[in-house]
Amino acid sequence: MKKLNGPIQFLRHSPSHCLAPGLFRALQKGERRQAKLEVAYDYGKGRSIEFSGPEPLGADDLRVLQGLIAMAGPSGLLLEPEPSTECGHQLRLFLEPKWEAVGLDAIVVKGSYRYLARVIGYANIDNCTTIKTCIERMWKVSIIVQQGSKRKGFRLLAEYESDDTAGQLYVALNPMIAEAVLPGGRHVRIDMDEVRALRTANARLIHQRLCAWINPGKREKIALDTLCGYLHQSAVSGNALRKRHERLRNTLSELQNIGWLITEYRKGMFEIQRP
Repeated sequence: MKKLNGPIQFLRHSPSHCLAPGLFRALQKGERRQAKLEVAYDYGKGRSIEFSGPEPLGADDLRVLQGLIAMAGPSGLLLEPEPSTECGHQLRLFLEPKWEAVGLDAIVVKGSYRYLARVIGYANIDNCTTIKTCIERMWKVSIIVQQGSKRKGFRLLAEYESDDTAGQLYVALNPMIAEAVLPGGRHVRIDMDEVRALRTANARLIHQRLCAWINPGKREKIALDTLCGYLHQSAVSGNALRKRHERLRNTLSELQNIGWLITEYRKGMFEIQRP
């Protein structure tokens, strides 16, 4: 395993994970007890990715995964396809790579719950219950990637270990995220100061999706209904739709407060410029 170096300034995320519709979404109270995670995304050039798990993923999971990926940049351990240590071999087994994924790199993040809570902007860094729940939920998520006739499969996260008394943990990130984190890999750049400044679940979900679509300093136009689709997979009408639009307008105001420029140039149509 090789040490990765560099300060935490932003996270480098996998585009396929950021753009997959419904991978992280707005959840209703009690929805996790009734629904499962079943997301399929065709991301061009004959490539597709499927995510499946016993529970859907929400903004809380997204936030924790962002923190782990941010930590991987300066302090992660590169886990090569053929590790030189017994510990490295065991971690490769935990990651459960299959087929083509056996030859890909992964990254192991070692740290503490308190530090992860600080990275993602938790107000109470001593309350680690939510972080542990999110990590365990994401550990249960499986990924299948297909390109042409080739398929490869692995977990979103490998088996993790933690010590509740010491607050220590390590988590292995999958090869697609590792590729984005490593220098030269295609990635989505997300500013961690912006992540820590956001206060609502909808803002966190929309922020990551827009970061995957709009490069820093660039602008794009989008409809309010399209933005709603980034948060919700179910269609509604009437009063329910109006409430969604109202909440989304509040979300856009939150993005403006952290430096994004947003103009409604026609009713229901927005021009969004990223800082």
